[in-house]
Amino acid sequence: MSAPPFQRAPTLEAPGIAHGFFSREGGVSEGVYAALNTGVGSDDNPAHVAENRRRCASVLGVSPDRLLTNYQIHSADVLIVEGPWENGPQKADGLVTREIGLALGVLAADCMPWLFADPEARVIGAAHAGWRGALAGIVENTIDTMTTLGAERRRIRAALGPCLRQPNFEVGLDLVEAFTGKYPKAKDFFAPAETQDKRMFDLAGFGKWRVAECGVTEIGDVGACTLAAPEKYFSYRASRRFNEPDYGRNLSAIALL
Repeated sequence: MSAPPFQRAPTLEAPGIAHGFFSREGGVSEGVYAALNTGVGSDDNPAHVAENRRRCASVLGVSPDRLLTNYQIHSADVLIVEGPWENGPQKADGLVTREIGLALGVLAADCMPWLFADPEARVIGAAHAGWRGALAGIVENTIDTMTTLGAERRRIRAALGPCLRQPNFEVGLDLVEAFTGKYPKAKDFFAPAETQDKRMFDLAGFGKWRVAECGVTEIGDVGACTLAAPEKYFSYRASRRFNEPDYGRNLSAIALL
């Protein structure tokens, strides 16, 4: 079986580091999960999810048990990991390591998947950032945690994977108030919508601004919108639009080799 297709970000290309932003293509799952569903929290056949994750791990050059993803809870919590989970995925939304042979993954279906690397310090990180996590500071906390392992902000490279983009991200005024109340500059990331009580949110732009504010200058973005291409990417909002009972998750992962 051929390897599943994936995208790379030029900013993360470095010796000893593998990464990939996977779509829903190239797996074995069926129905609403077709085909590369990597979300263990979905109601998909666990054997199918395991095979899909095995295929992704193979692309990254690690064994399946060393492809780690969190029990994501839309928090600002980050874990430093040194090996495979002993008691299953832990609750957090960021992962950081300097251990060779580990792949850190983000599962997303509209939220931002961020991957980070300091190739010189040999430290990598991954963060799942929906609007709640982004507002809480998950991106900043992931970068901060990388520095505790020896990474330097000026050397850290970052890349954003497929997520919900502004032309399709309609939100209410309460969300605008939450963001601008904490970050006045956040007003720049909201555009008018079709009705007065809604706005279109540039979560990706907000995320890139927060990464830059952390001192990171090399920031890549694959530019894909999950809701704009539901045939290629899993999307929570698309699943709601089509009245589907569940949805799969896209994997974005980075490994230290």
